[in-house]
Amino acid sequence: MTRREEQDLIERAAAGDRAASEAFIRAHQASLYGYLLRLSGKPEIAEDIVQEAFLRVLTNLDRFDPRFRFSTWLFTIAKRLYINASQRLKPAYDSDTVSGWQGRGEAPETGTVDGEVDGNLRGALQAALMSLPDEQREIVILFHQQDWPIWLIAQHLDMPEGTIKSHLHRGRKKMRRLLDQSEKHSRSVGEVWS
Repeated sequence: MTRREEQDLIERAAAGDRAASEAFIRAHQASLYGYLLRLSGKPEIAEDIVQEAFLRVLTNLDRFDPRFRFSTWLFTIAKRLYINASQRLKPAYDSDTVSGWQGRGEAPETGTVDGEVDGNLRGALQAALMSLPDEQREIVILFHQQDWPIWLIAQHLDMPEGTIKSHLHRGRKKMRRLLDQSEKHSRSVGEVWS
């Protein structure tokens, strides 16, 4: 969707157009859920925060500044809600429950072996991801899962682009080292490449 189409949708939703609000949620729900799932490692936390973020956004659309990207505003609100939830509840991360949702449904026609290999890979990657410091984890998720460019991540996190690049490099290097050091995770990653 172009920025003009997005702005039109935001204006209609702010005016009370339910169809515009629904279209707006559908356009951003999958990517926001995937982002929060990778940050938290827990589907139920991601679901709750996505719902709360959309509730806050829809009730405050009149405050959105159209000079900026809407996704940056939405993800900032969601991240703040996640930080608040993390402070209230000390999360216990369980990478086995993370389904690798990236905006697509589960495919029942996927073979058992392929499903197991994918599950092993997701578990290995999630474990490596959860070992990163919060800032690095968020940068890796935004860059690789959400396909955000460096400049947008820098704007979102209010950091210089060079700092984002350094965090991204160090985060990927640490994940690779952890995957290589763990025989189980190394095997899981190797299954995908064979």
